[in-house]
Amino acid sequence: MGAETTADPSARFHVREHHPENGTQLGFWLYLMSDCLIFACLFATYAVLGRNYAGGPSGAELFDLPLVATNTALLLLSSITYGFAMLESQRKRLGSTLLWLGVTGLFGAGFLALELYEFAHLIHAGAGPQRSGFLTAFFALVATHGLHVSFGIVWLVTLMFQLNRHGLIPENRRRLMCLSMFWHFLDVIWIGVFTFVYLMGVLP
Repeated sequence: MGAETTADPSARFHVREHHPENGTQLGFWLYLMSDCLIFACLFATYAVLGRNYAGGPSGAELFDLPLVATNTALLLLSSITYGFAMLESQRKRLGSTLLWLGVTGLFGAGFLALELYEFAHLIHAGAGPQRSGFLTAFFALVATHGLHVSFGIVWLVTLMFQLNRHGLIPENRRRLMCLSMFWHFLDVIWIGVFTFVYLMGVLP
């Protein structure tokens, strides 16, 4: 009678964990597409209500284009500095990566500060979201974008802590890439807001 060989049960039922290549980026792209639908609905709402002033002020009377242009420049510069952070991460330079991420966060915070100043000024002037359909659509669109930027800054600060603690490990580099996609997406949306809402809003 031959000797029986027993296989290790753990070897038979072992399931190897595997993170699908590019799986996180694919999932994040799907999220961004769903976010695109949200902003598409808000843009469509503004397109319908953007001239419904209800006897109140119009965009030409309310919008401060130099202020909004400064705000736009801050957000666009934040995209450039984030690009520098990505370049430094590819060179495995942790200190420089954290530096550029910090600069990006400061530009983002400056953008939010100017946006809140604009909102406070409009509300103080009696042009709050309840004043007309135009202002309701305006506040809904611009504030939703601002909430996204706020979330992006929280994510950025959290990621900086993770980088400082664990370094440029593959997981953190993947998170850097996802945040990069999100941040540049917000820039594209803001260019649409600046053009469609502010520039067209000052036209007679």
